[in-house]
Amino acid sequence: MSDWEVYCIKYADRNARTRTDSFLFDDNHDAPHPMDYFMWLLRRDNEVILVDTGYDDTEAQARARPIRLDPCEALRPFGVAPQDITRIIVTHLHYDHAGGLHLFPNATLHLQTAEMAYATGPCMCHETLKMPYTAGHVCEAIMRLYAGKVVFHEGAAEIAEGVSVHCLGGHSRGLQCVRVRTQAGWLVLASDASHFYENVFARKPFPIVVDLQNMLDGFDTLRRLASAPQLIIPGHDPLVRTYFPPAMASHIHRLDVGPCKTVEM
Repeated sequence: MSDWEVYCIKYADRNARTRTDSFLFDDNHDAPHPMDYFMWLLRRDNEVILVDTGYDDTEAQARARPIRLDPCEALRPFGVAPQDITRIIVTHLHYDHAGGLHLFPNATLHLQTAEMAYATGPCMCHETLKMPYTAGHVCEAIMRLYAGKVVFHEGAAEIAEGVSVHCLGGHSRGLQCVRVRTQAGWLVLASDASHFYENVFARKPFPIVVDLQNMLDGFDTLRRLASAPQLIIPGHDPLVRTYFPPAMASHIHRLDVGPCKTVEM
């Protein structure tokens, strides 16, 4: 079988952040540290898999976190309509990764069992842990479950030939990364297992964490799964757009060809 194309799609950003928002321990805590918001698209011949969905304008207004592109509009350069998406890998159910599930009505969701249990269980009694979730997004996943359109995974699982998911936890109980075979080698979409390159390469944990050991162990797993460190793709780092070439539109960058600049580690 042929290799997969992998695209990073930016739909939002938050620039009024500091390093204390990104790292548990940092000496330069008040320095600016912007964040990009991505979803990802995998493509091979006629196969398309969407990884995460972003969030829509309703969620943007509710959280006062504006989006630059509606997720459906962001996909337009691929010639893909929302109803054409039939498979979505949900790395976890936080608002910025699952806030657009309702936009893709024909999609079957691939989700870790641990994530659904976490998002609907007693941990949600704690405001700090509940904050990144929105009840409507979780309810959409449950509605999809009752419609027979959720496939649960426990740990590692193959989604398609050359595409697998791996449960890491840490940031949330059921956070999963995505390993993809590409022309550049095995590429790993870390999602929020490593928000920034600095998280994984400097082993600096992100502050939103339910299990710190799992997060730190996950850094090692990311390195093990990728053919090379530069093929670990963090979930929110603006540097991704510097290291990888643009494709089709200014908000889309192609990852499967490998970085066009040396990734600093």
